Amino acid sequence: MTLFTLLLVLAWERLFKFGEHWQLDHHLEPLFARIRHTSLVVTFLMALCWMLVVALSLRLAANWFFGVPLLVLWIMISLLCIGAGGIRKHYRAYIQAAGRGDGHACDAMSEELTLIHGLPVDCDKEARLRELQNALLWINFRFYLAPLFWLVVGGPIGPVFLAGYAFLRAQQTWMARHSTPLKRAQSGIDALLHWLDWVPARLVGVAYALLGHGEKALPAWFASLADLHTGQYQVLTRLAQFSLAREPHLDDINTPRAAVLLARKITLVIVVVVALLTIYGALV
Repeated sequence: MTLFTLLLVLAWERLFKFGEHWQLDHHLEPLFARIRHTSLVVTFLMALCWMLVVALSLRLAANWFFGVPLLVLWIMISLLCIGAGGIRKHYRAYIQAAGRGDGHACDAMSEELTLIHGLPVDCDKEARLRELQNALLWINFRFYLAPLFWLVVGGPIGPVFLAGYAFLRAQQTWMARHSTPLKRAQSGIDALLHWLDWVPARLVGVAYALLGHGEKALPAWFASLADLHTGQYQVLTRLAQFSLAREPHLDDINTPRAAVLLARKITLVIVVVVALLTIYGALV
């Protein structure tokens, strides 16, 4: 069921998910807006309660009509948690603005795309475009590859792990947009996601390392296995940049497109690997 759900969700997301309606982040915004006290305990308990709700829903749907309601619930949860329909709109708006030379619109969309980690201040164009590439690679990781990991690793309760991860991701995005850096730090959301992203970032990182300059990328990946402190954003994007090193970072359109194409290639490779492992597991 995991493989079928994953392939269906990715196909639907590519063809029809162009806005925020099918994105969990959008539906959780009213809840986050009501939160007045932030702490690591509150953040953890909210995510845990959300996971319990999803787990209870899966259990209630398990024994009805030959498992059809359960399959539908798997698909619905995955559609809400996997994919970045709203962010894809921002990316398209950036490309259109760059195409017509609208610098102000480009800056606005760049800030939206780099919402979580921001853009460097007082830097040249090359460094700014490289950071935009990194942000796009990170978006692909956060909205596609890391959710895919939690759906697969969870097995029969994969949607529970997926929903919990998506809840924390949505809260971090909301706080980056609407809250202060102090409240975001007090919530502990960055620390929780740091550890949740540790394993999937290394698994995705090895794919980037193999596609990049192996003599530089693979030693960097092996070094990351013992690194518990560096942010996963830095780990993943450093490895990805080995694959993008041949591309000049001077074009407002082709530079971000190179990152998107690389991210799609990595996503396809990982989906194929998951499919092969799933088929192998079913046959053995």
